[in-house]
Amino acid sequence: MAEVTIRALRKTYGGLQVIHGLDLDIPDGAFVVLVGPSGCGKSTLLRMIAGLEEVTGGDVMIGDRRVNNLPPSERDIAMVFQNYALYPHKTVGANMGFALKMRGMDAAAIRAKVEHAAGILGLTPYLERYPRALSGGQRQRVAMGRAIVRDPQVFLFDEPLSNLDAKLRVQMRTEIKELHQRLKTTTVYVTHDQIEAMTMADKIVVMQGGRIEQVGAPLELYDRPANAFVAAFIGSPSMNLLDGRVSGGMVDVGGTRLPLPAGASVAEGREVIYGIRPEHLHQADQGLTGTVAVIEPTGSETHVVVRLAGREITAVFRNRVAFAPGATITLAPDAAASHLFDKATGQRI
Repeated sequence: MAEVTIRALRKTYGGLQVIHGLDLDIPDGAFVVLVGPSGCGKSTLLRMIAGLEEVTGGDVMIGDRRVNNLPPSERDIAMVFQNYALYPHKTVGANMGFALKMRGMDAAAIRAKVEHAAGILGLTPYLERYPRALSGGQRQRVAMGRAIVRDPQVFLFDEPLSNLDAKLRVQMRTEIKELHQRLKTTTVYVTHDQIEAMTMADKIVVMQGGRIEQVGAPLELYDRPANAFVAAFIGSPSMNLLDGRVSGGMVDVGGTRLPLPAGASVAEGREVIYGIRPEHLHQADQGLTGTVAVIEPTGSETHVVVRLAGREITAVFRNRVAFAPGATITLAPDAAASHLFDKATGQRI
């Protein structure tokens, strides 16, 4: 195992800069998830750690080695891709042991490592099968097994679950997390799915536009987002963000006065963004009044989209509610759970 240290990392394609001087510390044995919208640079960053993309500037350290100019084969990493990248003409066992065979390892030692990894991943009955005879989830396990047998210092996952159906993604999330808890190998995992990030990570790195917006534990990002972008990206349904102005110790949002977050001290007249998560809205006599637009029952809770003047907000009710589209509803925020961001910069106040 080893820590991964990134300092002032830059990547340009021609005149286009896509990674802007990143600094990041990934502790030894941690499970770190890089998350953000498409095009934010997370896969490029992962590929630079792997050696699949050249570094334009800055440093990538794995353990105490600067690896900028080392090929992937010399970085002691193992990468799992979203498309499995299995050899169709080789059995499961041969796929898993191929990298070891190319290193010239003894056949008996290869077999022992493959059987050990297969036991961990529940692949023992399939070692003589070919990839075409496996399900998507089984193929992804084979790809993981191929990484495990190499006993690398760092595992790199590039959106490994994006080709699986919803139920299988949930199952594989659990399996990957359990695998990490067993092996304790430093892991860097890329996804655009913030639910994957929240449920799997020790530490989440939220990226946008080739920059890091915030780094922290999942609940830290959920409870105290550093800016409006992180607030909207982390959480499902996402946080409601409403433009407002501080007036008389309250926030005026389109003529509705909402309480400031507990302990907030904000200058009179300051333009702000008022943030409240859907689960922190409740029905009340006074508050944000609008028209029910969409009702989405999920079983354990009900999501209600309410259309206000010029905007929409979402509320989540844990109890069963019976609203009809077009009905008028008034929602009030829990002030203790509200957030405030500067309108101009988006930064947390």
